[in-house]
Amino acid sequence: HRPAPLRTGAPAITATTPPPPLEAPTNCAGLAASMGTLILCAGAKGKRYALANATIHMHQPVGGAQGQAADIEIAAREIIRMQQKLRQILAEHTGQPIEKITHDTDRDYYLSAEDAVEYGLVDEILTKAETKA
Repeated sequence: HRPAPLRTGAPAITATTPPPPLEAPTNCAGLAASMGTLILCAGAKGKRYALANATIHMHQPVGGAQGQAADIEIAAREIIRMQQKLRQILAEHTGQPIEKITHDTDRDYYLSAEDAVEYGLVDEILTKAETKA
């Protein structure tokens, strides 16, 4: 996984992940950030992994707008709508309340692999000797 700016693709990916029994495992070998974190936590429950030294990063959506004032306002409304959707997805997949997700993603929020398990972003920490599919 790697950092990615706000895009509409990741919420679409999480909405179309295969149903059981073809649930997709996800894993973080180094850094899962931004939309990478969203995809990581949306993997099949029980099959979301991180290596022991992995870092998981969450934050509020980042975007920009230019042009006429009306267009900037439209872009701002869209990023707020996307922010609400991303919070819902994170809450659904982690079991955390929206209020906690809102607080934690207001600024950059970094988690170790252990913290990510506790938070509900991943299910298990893998050692180098382990492989899971």
